[in-house]
Amino acid sequence: MGRLILLLGGNQGNVTGTFVRVRTLLTEHIGKIVEMSALYESKPWGFEAENNFINQVVELDSSLRSDEILSSTQEIERSLGREQKSTDGYSSRPIDIDILFYDDITVSLSDLSIPHPRLHERMFTLMPLSEKWEKWTHPVLNKTVKQLTEECLDPGWVRRIKDPHDSNE
Repeated sequence: MGRLILLLGGNQGNVTGTFVRVRTLLTEHIGKIVEMSALYESKPWGFEAENNFINQVVELDSSLRSDEILSSTQEIERSLGREQKSTDGYSSRPIDIDILFYDDITVSLSDLSIPHPRLHERMFTLMPLSEKWEKWTHPVLNKTVKQLTEECLDPGWVRRIKDPHDSNE
């Protein structure tokens, strides 16, 4: 089993409801969820949009290969209304699933990079990631998530929000 860290994001429709469905599908197709961050809201990164984004980090135990994980996450996105990922910039979307880390492996292919190549530049990724994984070491940059968060120059705001689907909050 490998430790897989994913970032869920979206800004169209009932995002928190979509996350509930995504977590079910991740469990059915990729592996057991062992940890989750809280939900975080932020302004869109890299483009202007009417709605803010909601993000959450999810950790799973998985025995799949990285290419199988990519295929499964893309199928989950499509099944929940995600159109093909934009090649000419960023856009609004009901769901986006990014592979942040998979154990300490590195993958550099045309359609897949692990660790995620821009995670250290984005506070909307680092804030939820630092909540429970601040000691995780980036296998390429050789810095902990805590260090990456402290060094991040992203000027955007990120705030933790209440999850309407979590009765424990």
